[in-house]
Amino acid sequence: MRVKNRLLNFENKIIYQDDNGFMFSLDSMLLSNFVSVRLSDKKIIDFCTGNAPVPMLLSFRTKARIFGVELQKYIYELGYDSVKENGMLNQIELINDDISNVNNLFSSDSFDVVTCNPPYFKYASNSYINAFSEKAIARHEIRLNLDLILEKAFYLLKNGGVFAMVHRPERMIEIINIMQKHKIEPKRLRFVYPKKGKAANILLIEGIKNGKSGLKVEEPLFVYDEKGNYCLEVKKMFGGDINVAG
Repeated sequence: MRVKNRLLNFENKIIYQDDNGFMFSLDSMLLSNFVSVRLSDKKIIDFCTGNAPVPMLLSFRTKARIFGVELQKYIYELGYDSVKENGMLNQIELINDDISNVNNLFSSDSFDVVTCNPPYFKYASNSYINAFSEKAIARHEIRLNLDLILEKAFYLLKNGGVFAMVHRPERMIEIINIMQKHKIEPKRLRFVYPKKGKAANILLIEGIKNGKSGLKVEEPLFVYDEKGNYCLEVKKMFGGDINVAG
């Protein structure tokens, strides 16, 4: 069912979601805070934008024009209505289309930043899922995969442009190999842990188009403290009064 929620703790900002499975996650918030944004950036694009949490959260960090591409019409409409009600249409433009079609939508070498919160799980024809369901398309690599994401990111990015993605740690080697295949050199890496003593369950990675080799592994981020509350760094990402997020 379609619901209207507050966009974290950002005053007077909302997000339309669907409580049957299309609620934006911590992953999107982490990605929008992790990606490097420069004052000189003019154009940013978010692949697999869903109901547009990443474009909306990025709008608090940059004055750049932000585009979001979402394949599924219903999810795109949730994002569009959120952007419109938040008065962000002058900065954010959402597009209901397939990422494979971006060559027909934009010129090459025209974006400063590409972000992506993609489907995390590989798909095979014998997988026990409904390949036509909205949830399956959002979670499994049915309509796109890492190779396509990096191919299109390379096409859109200016030389020296930034690509940032959130994914799962178990696919790190594959991600790095595919980034290098498409000449997007990994430069920053950060592991996110639910709390101390647990294995990492989120990977944040950033690369530079035609960048020089040299990868920085940043300090780990623990989402929850020993009392089960959000850590201070995560609380700050929520915006507004950090006490609300705890």
